[in-house]
Amino acid sequence: MKSFLILLNILSLIFSSTGSAQSYDLEEVSVVPYSDVIKRTGKLDYKRVLNLSFKSSGFLKELNVDEGDVFEKKQLLASLDTIELKEQKNSTYAQLLQLKRDVTRIGKLLAKGLATERELDIAETAVETSRAAYKIAFYNLEKAQIYAPFAGVVLTRNTELGELQSPGREVLQVAALNNNWVVKVALTGLEVSQVTLEQEVRVSLSHLGNVRGVISKIPAIANKSSHLFIIEVLLPDVTLKSGMIAGQLAGVTIDFTSENFVYRLPIEALVAIDVNGDALVIVQTDNNSFVQKSFKIFQLDNHSIYLQASIDEKPLKIMSKGWQNFSLAEQ
Repeated sequence: MKSFLILLNILSLIFSSTGSAQSYDLEEVSVVPYSDVIKRTGKLDYKRVLNLSFKSSGFLKELNVDEGDVFEKKQLLASLDTIELKEQKNSTYAQLLQLKRDVTRIGKLLAKGLATERELDIAETAVETSRAAYKIAFYNLEKAQIYAPFAGVVLTRNTELGELQSPGREVLQVAALNNNWVVKVALTGLEVSQVTLEQEVRVSLSHLGNVRGVISKIPAIANKSSHLFIIEVLLPDVTLKSGMIAGQLAGVTIDFTSENFVYRLPIEALVAIDVNGDALVIVQTDNNSFVQKSFKIFQLDNHSIYLQASIDEKPLKIMSKGWQNFSLAEQ
C-alpha cells in the first residue's frame, strides 16, 4: 500500500511538470500608430517680461508702484522732474517763432528787392531745423513719464525716489497678466520629436488643479548645460491669481501619436535581445507551430516594448507569458 502511494505521488509530479512546461499565454497584436504619454514636472514662468526705462535724464519725482503690485493699462507708473525738459521745450518753441517771423520779414524785403533768394532759403532752412528741435524736446518731455503698456504686475524695482535717472537705465521690470504664464519643461531628443506647436496638453497646478496648456515654443537646439530641450507650455486660460509665483512646480502630461507604426507587446513577451540589438519573441505561425523571431525595437518603457512595423503588416500571435516554460524542441 505504501509503495502504491509513492507511485501515485511520482506520477502526479510528472504530469504536473509536463503541464507546467507547456503553460503559456497567447496574445494577438496588430499594427498601430506609436502613441505614448510623456509626464514631466516643469516650472511656472512668464513668457515675456518688459524692462521699462526713461528716454531722458532727470531726477525721479514720482513712483506709483512697487514689486508685486498689479497695475492697469495706461496707468502712470513713474515720472521725472520735468522742469528742465519743459524749459528746453519752451526755448526751442520761442526760437521757432522767431525764425518764422524772420522768414516773413525776409519775404517782404525780397518783394521790394532788398533781399536775395539765398537769404530766404537760409531762413526757411533754419525754421525747419528749429521745428525738428522743438519736436525732439516735446518728445523727450513726453518720455519723462512711464505709462503701463498693458495690464500687468511689477516684478522688480531698480530705483528710488530722488535718484538721478540716465537714459536707458532699467527702472521697472514688468510682466503682462493675460496670456503670459508658461510652464518650462525639459524633454529628451526623442520626446521633443514627438510634440508639435499648438498641441494641447494637461497641466496640474497645486492651487488650481488641472488646467489647459498649449505648447507654444519648441527650441531648435538643446540646452548647453543639461543637453535637454526646454519647451514652453502656455496657459492661455490662467491670469495672475493669488498664490501663483514664477518658479513654482507644475505637472505636465503630454499625449501624442506619431506617424510611425509599431507592434505594442507587453514587456513580459520579450525573450531576449540579440547581438544586433533586436528583440526576440516567440510567434505562432499559420499552422499553429511556434518560432522565435527577431524584430527591430522602436521603443521600450517599463510596461511595453514597441517593435517596428509597417501599416500593411498582418497581426501577430505572440507568446506573451510563459515562454520560459516552453520548449520549441518539444513541438
